[in-house]
Parts: sequence; C-alpha cells; structure tokens
Amino acid sequence: MRIVVTGREGQVDTSLQVLGEAMGIEVIRVGLPEVDLSAPETLAGPIRAAKPDVIISSAAYTAVDKAESEASLAQAINGDAPGELARIAADLNIPILHLSTDYVFAGGKEGVYEESDVPAPVSVYGRTKLSGELQIATATPNHVIVRTAWVYSPYGNNFVKTMLRLGESRDEINVVADQRGCPTYAPEIARALLIVAQRVVTDADPALRGVFHLTGQGETTWAGFAEAVFDGSVRRGGKAVKVNPIPTEAYPTPAKRPANSRLSGEKLAKIYDLRLDPWHVSLEDCLARLLGAPVGKE
Repeated sequence: MRIVVTGREGQVDTSLQVLGEAMGIEVIRVGLPEVDLSAPETLAGPIRAAKPDVIISSAAYTAVDKAESEASLAQAINGDAPGELARIAADLNIPILHLSTDYVFAGGKEGVYEESDVPAPVSVYGRTKLSGELQIATATPNHVIVRTAWVYSPYGNNFVKTMLRLGESRDEINVVADQRGCPTYAPEIARALLIVAQRVVTDADPALRGVFHLTGQGETTWAGFAEAVFDGSVRRGGKAVKVNPIPTEAYPTPAKRPANSRLSGEKLAKIYDLRLDPWHVSLEDCLARLLGAPVGKE
C-alpha cells in the first residue's frame, strides 16, 4: 500500500513515516517547496505523480492564537487545501483520511463529545478546521475524518516538550486547570490511521466512512498533564517542578479554548475495534524516548 501524507515536520506525519516503515507500508510525505497548502493549486501534480492508494491529510495551520490575525491563511491551509485534497482523491477514486480537532466544538458540553454533536467552533482555528471537514464531505463520500485532541509526541513542538524545556529553568510553573481533555500520543494516532487506511482501501462499506473521534483513554486537565510530565521526569533523574493550577482567565490568549475537549472514542471502537492506550501509558513511552528509562530500570 502506498500512502501520500501531507506534511514533513509534523508530529503525526513523522509518526506515520516511522511506523509505516516498520509495517512495510510506503509512506510518501509531501510538503514545501513542491507542495504549499496555502496554495491548494500546487497539490494535484505531486499527489497524482505519487500514484497513492490513499491520501492522509495531516498537515495543518496549528498556531491557534496567531490564526486570529491570519484568518485567510488559516482558511487556505485548514479549509481549502483539505477540500482540494478530497477532490483529487475523488478524481483518483481513492479514499482520503483527514485529521481534525476538538476545536470544532465550543467546549460547553457537560459530558464527552460524540460524533453526532453539532460543531460550534469559538475560534478562527476551529472554524477553519470545520471548513475543511465540510469541504471534504462535500467533495467525496469516500472519506474518514478523524478528530483528535491534545496531541504530543517525541517529535516537533508540543505540550510535553514545552513543559520539559520550561522546567529546566524554572522551579514552578503556572498551568491552566479548568480545561479538560484527553492527551493523545501521535504515534498512537499514526497506528490507528494506518489501520483505518488498510481497511478503507480494501473495504467499500459505507459504515467505515464518516467522522470518528480518536483520543487517548482517560482525561485530565492541562495542570494534571503537566504534573504527570514532571513526575515522569523526576523518576528519570530530572528535578522536581511545582505546578501551580490556575484558571483560564489568569492566562488570557487571543483565541478562546474549549473548556471541555473530551471526545468519545466509542464509535471507533465499535466499528474498527480500535482504542488507543491510556494516556498515562503513552506518556511513559514518550518520556522514555525523550529522557530514557526511569532511574534504576533498564
């Protein structure tokens, strides 16, 4: 199987490359300079030349706060480019998998968000990601839209690596404690995407298509996530860092964040028999890759 993946330096596309090689799947990552998501017209040539069996749309404009002042650029990358990718997939008669986000929801629901809940984004980033979803659904029924949240990994920029970097120079850190979500490990996302890709390439069942939620099992707050990161660092010989829980209003940002980012994974589990590992388990793997094994263990 040959997969074309958008992005060359992101957490998920890097994970797809690494895992694809281990699974014997050919993963072709496309990105700058030959492919520019802000100019969707650049997509067709390189993708057609690769002759893929499936397209995975993983690259995105992810600067959530900056998007508030760069709405047109975010729309081109997050909305229009995925729409063009879906049209290319339709022309090639192949499926497209697209990575979306919890930010399509407002975050005001009491319980976990289901795929059937009506999106209501409260930020430019969220609105542009929803635009991408809608354009894909309009362009081809042969799509799988996967919403995820709180992505971290040993690669790229993410919350875990930021906490470890800040902890090197600080004894305590203020972290928001009233936003809840499910930390999700990019290598686990990649594993799930490859499993889904293998299914939809060989099985035309409409039940395998549509929107699915994919997150690590369990939930926490950003402050709780930070505490787990530093606990794992201390077990590996790092210094102790105190996490001070603060409310969202004490850390104002240009873009509003969902207070509730929890996504239900039951649909994916039912249809694909797929569940990600509990986030604490995945975090241990991430820290082991970044910092090594805990002190006293091989």
